[in-house]
Amino acid sequence: MSSETTTRRQLADGNSIPLLGLGVWQVPDGPECVEAVRWALEAGYRHIDTAQAYGNEASVGHALSLSGIPRDELFITTKFYPGHKDPVAEIERSLRRLELEHVDLYIIHWPQGGPTWAWHQMEKAQELGYARSIGVSNFDVSELQQVAAMANSAPVVNQVQFSPFEFRRGLLEACERMGIALESYSTLGTGRHLDDATVTAVAQAVERTPAQVLLRWCVQRGIPVLPKSTHRERIAANAAIFDFSLSDEQMQTLDQLDATGGTSAAREGKWWS
Repeated sequence: MSSETTTRRQLADGNSIPLLGLGVWQVPDGPECVEAVRWALEAGYRHIDTAQAYGNEASVGHALSLSGIPRDELFITTKFYPGHKDPVAEIERSLRRLELEHVDLYIIHWPQGGPTWAWHQMEKAQELGYARSIGVSNFDVSELQQVAAMANSAPVVNQVQFSPFEFRRGLLEACERMGIALESYSTLGTGRHLDDATVTAVAQAVERTPAQVLLRWCVQRGIPVLPKSTHRERIAANAAIFDFSLSDEQMQTLDQLDATGGTSAAREGKWWS
C-alpha cells in the first residue's frame, strides 16, 4: 500500500478512516472468520468491519489478538443491531466479544423504528469512550437530516451499498454537503458485477482484475470500501488498489453503469419495518 495520505480519509470529527477494509458479513463465526481477518491483516489491511448482527465479533476479536498488531494501528467498526433497545448496553457486549476497550467506529446498522430514537445513546457510547466515531448505515437523505437536526454530535459516516451499478449520486452529494463520509459495502455486488463486459474491458485496459477496478472506482473518489472475501489470494489482490489509477474517461465509463438513476435513496428495498 502507499502513503497514509492516499489510503485514509479524514472524518468530520477529526479522526481518519482507512479507505480499504475487510468486511465480514456472512462469514461464519469460527476458524473461517479468524483466518480471513488474519490474512487481511497480513496483507496490510488495518480496517475490519463487523456487526452485532453478523454473529462473528468474537472471531474478529480472536484474530486481532493473535495478530500482535498494536491497537493504535487498527481501525475496527461494529454496528448496533436496532432490533435491540440500548446502543450502550450492546456495545459493552460487543467490546467483550471483540476483546477491545473501544471501537473506532460504531454505526446504527439500519433505521429500524425510525432514524433518531437510538442516536442520543450512540452519542453516550462515544462520550463513555466506547467508540471514537459514530455513524449510520442504510440511511437516506431525509433520515440523515432528521438525525443531524437533533444530534449533539452528528454522524460522520453513512455506510451504504455503492458501486458503479448503484451510483447513488444524490445520496453521495448530500453526504458531502453534510460532512458525512459515504462508505461502500457490496461494491462487488457479491460477485455479480465481476463479469460485466464494461468492467472487464476496463480491467483488461489497466491490466487489473475486475474486482480491483470496482474497488479503485470507489477509493479514487475518496470513498472507503469494504470488500468481503474468505480466500487468501483474493483478500491480497483486493488490497492492491493504491498503485494504479483509472483515467477520467474510464471513471465516466463506469459511472454510466448506474441503474439507480443517481438516487438519493440508500436502498431499493427495506428489510426492516
